[in-house]
Amino acid sequence: MIIQRNPKKYTNHVSHLSLILLTLMVVLGNSSLLQKVHAQESAPNTVTECISPPCCTPFVEENSENYGCQSTLNTGIRGANGEAGEGTLWAIQEAFILHREWLIKNVWEAHVLPAMMLSTQQITTVAMQQMQIIGSFFDAKHQLETQRLLQDLQADAHKQYQPSVGMCRIGTSTRTLAIADRKSEFNQIAMAARSTERILMTERGIGTGSARDERRSRREQFRQIYCNPLDMGGALEEICESADKSLINKDVNYTHTLEDAETLDIDFTNDSLSANERDVLALQANLYGPNLLPIIGDDYLINDRGQVLYKGSNLYLGTRALAAKRSVAQNSYAAQIGLKSRGVDNAFGYMEEILLEMGIPAEDIEKMTKGNPSYNAMMEVLTKKLYQYPNFYANLYDKPVNVDRKNVSLQAIALMQKRDMYRAQLRSEANLAVWLETFLEDHQSYHTNKSNGFTENTPVLTNLGLGG
Repeated sequence: MIIQRNPKKYTNHVSHLSLILLTLMVVLGNSSLLQKVHAQESAPNTVTECISPPCCTPFVEENSENYGCQSTLNTGIRGANGEAGEGTLWAIQEAFILHREWLIKNVWEAHVLPAMMLSTQQITTVAMQQMQIIGSFFDAKHQLETQRLLQDLQADAHKQYQPSVGMCRIGTSTRTLAIADRKSEFNQIAMAARSTERILMTERGIGTGSARDERRSRREQFRQIYCNPLDMGGALEEICESADKSLINKDVNYTHTLEDAETLDIDFTNDSLSANERDVLALQANLYGPNLLPIIGDDYLINDRGQVLYKGSNLYLGTRALAAKRSVAQNSYAAQIGLKSRGVDNAFGYMEEILLEMGIPAEDIEKMTKGNPSYNAMMEVLTKKLYQYPNFYANLYDKPVNVDRKNVSLQAIALMQKRDMYRAQLRSEANLAVWLETFLEDHQSYHTNKSNGFTENTPVLTNLGLGG
């Protein structure tokens, strides 16, 4: 795009500027001329400066024919009779003075200066108004930026602090996990204490009576509950009285008794005996110490004078050593019972919803949880079955913060699982240590007796029951 100027308008502007400059030059020149006139009047005897031809340049243009002054009028300051104020220069001077006064008073002070002052005031006012407008723009800019920042923070907080359904599912599944864990530990301790009382024949406990009475009680329990008429080629048909076929051989079948369900109705904190508690106790009696040692009487341990008899006391110490070894082995069994003990009442609803969404039938869920899922059942869902559901992976298309929360939750669950593995390894280590000690016991006794000069036919060892 080419911008064209108006030549006529530009010429008018130049003419106006030239007129103003010429006026200023005349005023300044007239002031210099007045100074010279006053200097002549103050010193009349002095030689005056030439102000007319032929000694100076004429004021008017010379004639081309005779090269002389064309005007014959008096062009000096003074008149023909020598008085001031009658000459042409004086008239011009007065005219320029009047013009100067008119230019300053009428034009400049009366019109131009007020107009410029008003213009300056208007420009200042408009400039201030423009600054106010610009300031309003800046205020609006900062206001909008602040609102946008607050909205961004609000949206970010909404994104970060809105948990997903998958995260809530993990959280609700673990809310009763600590209670179930503590309850399993208590049931494990109860099982271990009951086993120790049985082996040591503790009075006022499970061992009240004798080893014969304990075997008689187990025999009656077998006939009435666990007997299978088809066993031993059908020879047990005459003595079996069991009616519930689902209980057959549960006192000897570890898989059917313990591994068939993730949750067992076991709770040793109450006074009632459930069917699962009876089954695991019967299985324990057949696994560990099926034949109890006879009770050692007090007359075999101490005489009438209150002195300890070493013969009986050493035999009893051997019995306690055997009970200690069995307690280590039974601890693993008691731990399995504790892990499968039923948990608290308010944990079933959350796990049931998860299992139903996975497509597991309600009957299998009831069999798995018994209405109150155990610690082992909860960990089975959290560490295995939860990730066998496709929706778990579909729910990972979530906010990044929720995905990080799930990652941390899975790490916490993995730590709990590793802790359980660590406890199992400790039990295995204890069993291995006891097995090694039992294996080396005969070799240790042989080398100890040999170093002391005893043999297995020594009368002392024979009387103690340790010889052949």
